[in-house]
Amino acid sequence: MTYLFNQPSAFAAELIEGFVAANADKVRQVAGGVVRSTRSQPNTVAVIVGGGSGHYPAFAGLVGQGLAHGAAMGNLFASPSAQQIYNVARAAHNGAGVLLMFGNYAGDVLHFGQACERLRAEGIACEILAVTDDISSASKHEVAKRRGVAGDLCVFKAACAAAEAGDDLATVLKKSHHANDRTRTFGVAFGGCTLPGATHPLFEVEKGRMALGLGIHGEPGISETDVPSADELAELFVERLLSEVPSDVKQIEGHRVAVILNGLGSVKYEELFVVYRRVAQLLEAAGLKVVQPDVGEFVTSFNMAGASLTLMWLDDELETLWCAPANAPAYRKGSVLVAEPLSAEEREESTEEALPQASAESQHSAQRVLHILESVADLLQRNAKKLGDIDAVAGDGDHGIGMERGVLGAVEKAREVAARGAGAGSLLCRAADAWADKAGGTSGALWGVALTALGTAIGDSQSPDAQRVATGVRDAKDGIMHFGKAKVGDKTMVDVLVPFSDSLNAAVAEGASLTDAWLAAAIVADKAAQDTAQLVPKMGRARPLAEKSVGTPDAGAISLAMIVNTVGELLKEQKASQ
Repeated sequence: MTYLFNQPSAFAAELIEGFVAANADKVRQVAGGVVRSTRSQPNTVAVIVGGGSGHYPAFAGLVGQGLAHGAAMGNLFASPSAQQIYNVARAAHNGAGVLLMFGNYAGDVLHFGQACERLRAEGIACEILAVTDDISSASKHEVAKRRGVAGDLCVFKAACAAAEAGDDLATVLKKSHHANDRTRTFGVAFGGCTLPGATHPLFEVEKGRMALGLGIHGEPGISETDVPSADELAELFVERLLSEVPSDVKQIEGHRVAVILNGLGSVKYEELFVVYRRVAQLLEAAGLKVVQPDVGEFVTSFNMAGASLTLMWLDDELETLWCAPANAPAYRKGSVLVAEPLSAEEREESTEEALPQASAESQHSAQRVLHILESVADLLQRNAKKLGDIDAVAGDGDHGIGMERGVLGAVEKAREVAARGAGAGSLLCRAADAWADKAGGTSGALWGVALTALGTAIGDSQSPDAQRVATGVRDAKDGIMHFGKAKVGDKTMVDVLVPFSDSLNAAVAEGASLTDAWLAAAIVADKAAQDTAQLVPKMGRARPLAEKSVGTPDAGAISLAMIVNTVGELLKEQKASQ
């Protein structure tokens, strides 16, 4: 239950505002998150961490001297957009490049990857690292598919200490990978969290039962068992983690480990200490030497009832990085000198957004594009529950509300820039950023890619014609497949986008008008969406419950088919009125 909030939609923004007000000596707010309010060493690597809000102290609470230089913060449980990440990285850049770090979730991978490409295109050296510490989320043979959970802190700490010591970007990245390879986490949950304004938890665990390996956003666990005693839970934690010793650790006896016993939101510190008492006994019995353990809340899941144990297997280098001093709002270690605050002028951030000059013809087209976006918004609002119900069969059920959030953000931004004289291309590109910002997650990232590709192809000089639109759709398909890594047959929106794009481009190449080509391609999209019912998901949150989804179409495929059909009807109406 969440007791204290104003408007649920404003919760994430208001919590950032309050966090900054309470910690102004360490952080300042920028568009998309927070950065240090103190002076960093010039010509050093800037480490940016990030993800959805709702995991405090991750991610904003880890910004400060000796730790992160900035945190990109999305909505509750939704990844920050590429624009937000880019804004934070630009504000924190010290002149020696940027390392972007995040948990290994599809939306974060997409958005941080896009931001990285944008920074590189502007001449800023940039690398990314996705933390993969959650041993329950994939097998030893698929480590790259594992989620990032409380082990985030271990990997972030190593990277940030290396950056603070003056290592170059390649060295910071190398040490970060080493820390990630040496970090393992296993978690459990007794009950789900309830977000502001919601009447039910995101997920539920049967009373008296405990979910093993359940993700911090409610992703499926690997099994359930009766709730154990504190000692029994400690024994489970240690047993699971000692079964996953890194391959380069040759001898357990006498090895040093960093340890984090993490509460996920509702398990009290006193309970954690009772559990840690037994954890410490078991690790000592195994011959391990614990170095500066942490017990408390470090990566939470709003108010989820649960806990996790993390081990980072140390060597001399990692121990130095783990023990290095840090001074952030929610994490302090060692003795840290008070850093020099930034001046008032340095704290200010320009928010002016310039628009490219557009022709009168393109400005007129922008009004038509705005009307299409408004119609799509109406469609998605009416179908949000239906899409959520489809998604809930094997996912977390948030596709409908995510699409609704995204399109409403896109419409708001489109109205604003249309009133300022934006062309059709710029309107779509700005709407793309807003969609990704508001929707978050994988879906938000992919729709941001799609609208940006379409807007770029259309441009601001001429009225959109069949060829430019078809090219934009093809570029959207290519971009989504590049960033999302999905292919036809994986049971995603790609199963609709590829045949829709191919049909549209083929018809346009044969001389069909935009309206006729689009309507024909929309029929293809409809059939492709329904055909996903027989596919087994190979990507995303539905993958662990793959068989359960057979017989139900993919929610992303259905929403895409709905949208292209709505656009087709609008094009038909516009053609008839001419």
